[in-house]
Amino acid sequence: MTEDPFAPKPAAQRREARERAIELLYEAELRAAPATEILENQLVALDPFVIQLVLGVTSNVEQLDAEIGSLLTQEWSLDRLGMLDLWILRLGVHELLNHDAPVAVVINEAVELGNRFGATEESGRFINGVLGAAARRFE
Repeated sequence: MTEDPFAPKPAAQRREARERAIELLYEAELRAAPATEILENQLVALDPFVIQLVLGVTSNVEQLDAEIGSLLTQEWSLDRLGMLDLWILRLGVHELLNHDAPVAVVINEAVELGNRFGATEESGRFINGVLGAAARRFE
């Protein structure tokens, strides 16, 4: 059997999975619903990596927030962050802690998510700085 030339490459599949995970985490936040409920109510089967990311992040929010909070400068706090910026940081820290992908890939993907979904035009740069500090700490 030959490979489908139109199928997304593995890197693109993972990027799409991260985007979908952020969308689902955001939906759960807006609906004030458990992420498991949001996952269960999807009409289309989700990529297993999406499910792994969503469950991994939501099961460790307190730990992830503590890590992120400790990396923020004095003029920043978790409360000041945009909702999507915070979820992107949680996802990035989760991946860094679990070694789901190389550090550079995790940071780059998070920056791209920040540029696309972030609260401000500076979200990507901010996310890059926080995750860069996290990566150095977790080495």
